Amino acid sequence: MHPQVFIIFSLLILTTNQLVGHSNGVVINKLCIDEERHALLDFKARVQDPRGVLSTWTTTNQEEDDCCRWNGVTCNDTTGHVTQLRLLYGLDGGELSPSLSNLTYLSHLDLSGNSFSGTIPRSIGYMSQLTYLNLGSNNFDGTIPISIGSLTRLTYLNLGSNNFNGTIPTSIGSLTQLTYLNLAYNSFYGIIPPDIENLTNLQSFSLGCLERSCVIENIDWFTNLSHLQELSMEGVFIAKASHWVDVFQCLKRLSFLSLSRCDLSQVMYPAYSSSSWPYANSSSSSNITTLHLANNNLNSSMYHWLFPLTSTSLSDLDLSENMLDEIPEYMGNLCGLTSLKFNDNSASIKFDDMLRNLSAGCTSDSLTYLFAPSSHLTGPFSNEIQRYSSLMFLYLYDNQLNGNLSEKLWELPMLENFDVSSNFLGGAISEYIGKSKILRLNLSNNSLLQGVSTDHMLNLSYAEYIDLSSCKLGPQFPKWMQKLKNVTRLDIANTGISDTIPLEFWDTWPSQLRYLNLSSNNITTQVPDLLSNFDNRSIIDLSSNNLYGPILNVSSTLTLLNLSGNKLSGGISFLCQIVGRFLEFLDLSNNVLSGEVPDCLWNFRELKVLNLGHNNLFGRLPASIESLIKLEVLYLYKNEFSGELPPSLKNCTNLQFLNLGANNFSGNVPVWIGESLSKLYVLSLRSNKFFDTIPLQLCQLVNLQLLDLSKNDLSGTIPSCMNNLTTMVQEGFAPTQTVHRFAIPLYGSRSAHVEYIYDQYIDRAIIEWQGNVREFISINLGLFRIIDLSSNNLTGHLPFQITSLHGLIALNLSNNALSGEIPRNIGEMKKILTLDISRNNFSGGIPSSMAQMTSLNYLDVSYNSLSGRIPSSTQLQSFDPSRYNGNAGLCGPPVTKSCIGDEESPTTKTIGESEIEDIDEFQRWFYIGGGIGFVTGFCITCGTLVLNHHLRHAFFYFLNCFKDWVYVKVVLFMAKLHT
Repeated sequence: MHPQVFIIFSLLILTTNQLVGHSNGVVINKLCIDEERHALLDFKARVQDPRGVLSTWTTTNQEEDDCCRWNGVTCNDTTGHVTQLRLLYGLDGGELSPSLSNLTYLSHLDLSGNSFSGTIPRSIGYMSQLTYLNLGSNNFDGTIPISIGSLTRLTYLNLGSNNFNGTIPTSIGSLTQLTYLNLAYNSFYGIIPPDIENLTNLQSFSLGCLERSCVIENIDWFTNLSHLQELSMEGVFIAKASHWVDVFQCLKRLSFLSLSRCDLSQVMYPAYSSSSWPYANSSSSSNITTLHLANNNLNSSMYHWLFPLTSTSLSDLDLSENMLDEIPEYMGNLCGLTSLKFNDNSASIKFDDMLRNLSAGCTSDSLTYLFAPSSHLTGPFSNEIQRYSSLMFLYLYDNQLNGNLSEKLWELPMLENFDVSSNFLGGAISEYIGKSKILRLNLSNNSLLQGVSTDHMLNLSYAEYIDLSSCKLGPQFPKWMQKLKNVTRLDIANTGISDTIPLEFWDTWPSQLRYLNLSSNNITTQVPDLLSNFDNRSIIDLSSNNLYGPILNVSSTLTLLNLSGNKLSGGISFLCQIVGRFLEFLDLSNNVLSGEVPDCLWNFRELKVLNLGHNNLFGRLPASIESLIKLEVLYLYKNEFSGELPPSLKNCTNLQFLNLGANNFSGNVPVWIGESLSKLYVLSLRSNKFFDTIPLQLCQLVNLQLLDLSKNDLSGTIPSCMNNLTTMVQEGFAPTQTVHRFAIPLYGSRSAHVEYIYDQYIDRAIIEWQGNVREFISINLGLFRIIDLSSNNLTGHLPFQITSLHGLIALNLSNNALSGEIPRNIGEMKKILTLDISRNNFSGGIPSSMAQMTSLNYLDVSYNSLSGRIPSSTQLQSFDPSRYNGNAGLCGPPVTKSCIGDEESPTTKTIGESEIEDIDEFQRWFYIGGGIGFVTGFCITCGTLVLNHHLRHAFFYFLNCFKDWVYVKVVLFMAKLHT
């Protein structure tokens, strides 16, 4: 062998033995540093990892002991030191370990989106090699440690979207290498430190305060940030910086500027650039492409200072949540504008004027996205829309537009998304709609289509999403809908359809349907085969129609199925067909379904709402109900279920609403309800066969607002721990989740991102209210605090602790065997509207404190053994005397029995005759004078009204307004009372 070849070969072997071997860039032979491995294991011990992101972080063998092989960890190929730690959106909370500071060679740390809490340890300043630090989108709180200023090599720092408070440390000004700094969406306060002017390399700077408590007093230092391209200062108060327009004009590279929620309406602005300001350059032209000025209470006077910030470069303009009453004509010359957001504007503006001014120049040719819902747009839908040839997205819902839709709308060549729902539009839809290439069409909550043929809708061959709910389609079912082969979402709920549909009709529906809502019509048909024609995670709502027959086949792909309010019969064994584990909502209530609930609920682990109420179902609840671990609502009211409640139900720990009333359940009220179902705010077991005592564990339900155990065979005493029901002690509106929302992903054929279909279920409660059983269907159940223990066999005293429930509005203890006196301080329950303690054995007097119960509008204390005077108050004397019947010892108004000492004394009956005559004479002239005065005043008033035309109209206009005012107040009061 040649000597040189031998030497080279020997060196290669030596190098191979000394250096670290590699495979795909991962260290094979060289283990990570012990100190750094221990630091990582300490980090793991402090976090929550339900998804197993850190499952590879173990030390069970030598290979796994190498932390360089662990998920999210990168090491230096030569030294073995950890250089990168990247764990994004995988963990579920915990605290940041101070041991991370032992990773002294770490240059890249990304822990964003992991719900970390607590503070950032001060030891982070020892990680001096860091160039990239991302702790954004977590729950960190406290202040930013001053030591962060020691990380002088940082080029990227993201602390946004946390809960940091206090002031921003001035030490951040030491990070002079930063090109990206994000401090947005925190709770900072105080003055923004001008030391940030030292960050001259910044290209992107985001600063935001949620409570508008941050202040910039001097904005001149921004001129030092000459490399700045993106600037966001949402929620920062800059009212003291009156020349901010000129400052930002000087930042020649600035293309993105967001000043939302900055109280700009309080700033005194120059008309244009101020030549007296040293940095001003009146000849400069703005390079801003994105400008967001939302939620600043701006009026139209802002347009004179907006002008210098606009140019043909501007493509995205957000003026939403302001008070603008016009669009200036110069905005019609923004030839590069593609997106305009004008939503939630609080001043009225004519839609025709808006379109005309935007089309004064070239803007109408470039605009592709116009978002203006809830903006008080008025007037007809203008033909001016024909000028917007590039428009693809037009959102005008929730305005006051009227008249007909312009025919020119459907001639727009690029229009794909159009939403004009919840306006006052009427008439027919033009036949030209067939010329459009519309993908998503929402015309709901208008008076469109009434009495007009809609066959030309057949030509909507491109449409994927059609919402015509609450329009006037009926009475015939629109047959054209089955021809729309591309439709994935169709909503024609509440459209006045009253028609019979043959069963075979359903076979022609498009195969890719993901959302079908025909609810609240009068459609008569057999239950269609729901096994096919529906894509994954679909929604079907056929509620409140005249569907009849048995439910035979249901697809496993469904997420929401609502067949309530029909005439469906037969059993519910079809549930065993649903094996896809997508189902989140099932409502079969208000039908005539019968049979038992099949024991195959194992597949419903995603189910949140199960409503089988108002049917003829019977038997015991199956043991497989324990699988419903995400269940929030279980509504089985008014069936024939029997037996004891299965202990497996205690596994449904997310239950918030449990109504098992009007069945034949028996046994004890389970103690595990109070021990395991801690989230309950409604518990109704009324009208069953439960017996024995009320378990003390129910007092652990601190969120409880409605407790109904009425009409059972319960005995024993009322628990004295009722004052532990914390929510009933508190007054006012409880932040209760009475609406259960669902977000279903919808994948459009031309959408670059996932869209969502939103649906919801609103809780409903059956309550015996003032003697009548009523169903409350309202999101205002958060106002309810009700206890109903009536019609049982309860004995003993009424515990005084119950009077601590200051938020209670109804208490019904009637038809029991309670005894003793009414608690003296019962009057402390000042919010109570309904109190019924009738048909018990209460004795003693009615406490005088009840005179303080000024909200009371229903009281029944009849058929007890009460005695003494009824306390005088506005309320207690207003009730019918029958509410006090059966209490022989009660006296005083409103009952007819007088109390001792109420009779007139004999001396009053022997007053001198002359004195009586004087009193009679005085009264006689008093009434005569009063009558004459009334007649005189009446004649003068009426005569004036008859003779004075304007005064007469003004007077009766006042009467009408006053009548309407009284009527509205009464209706609102009654609505609040009933909800």
